[in-house]
Amino acid sequence: MAEAYGDWFSGYREDPRAYLERTFEEVAGYDEMIVLRDIEYESHCEHHMAPIIGRVHVGYLPDGKVVGISKLARVVETYARRFHKVQEKMTAQIAQCIQEVLHPLGVGVVVEGVHECMTTRGIHKRGVSMVTSKMLGSFREDARTRAEFLRFIESGRR
Repeated sequence: MAEAYGDWFSGYREDPRAYLERTFEEVAGYDEMIVLRDIEYESHCEHHMAPIIGRVHVGYLPDGKVVGISKLARVVETYARRFHKVQEKMTAQIAQCIQEVLHPLGVGVVVEGVHECMTTRGIHKRGVSMVTSKMLGSFREDARTRAEFLRFIESGRR
């Protein structure tokens, strides 16, 4: 049991910012949106200690440097492996981390989660998922950038 809890909450031992510190600046002038979608995650709600299982979609508009895509998944994993009172907190933390370390022109994060505290206890509603988003910079200020990001996410579902 102790090993399981150590794994489930290993995000407290990791610094998500460290994953983003190694960047690539030789990108041949690439300045378009980068999106990594369908990053699966498992987390737990702080209130009930029940699992939250879902996906995260991350996008950013680079400003001269990019990061390896596995590093984006590691940032998601680090925050997911911590307690969250609300999904909104995890969503904001992922976006703010990327913004603060990479300094891109914009960041978009969409988190989808199935909260087992709602499906296996209390109201017992299955098939329900929660969607939260955090848009920063050009993703927040420019409706076209935001729409492009959301189209990229949806294009994988057809």
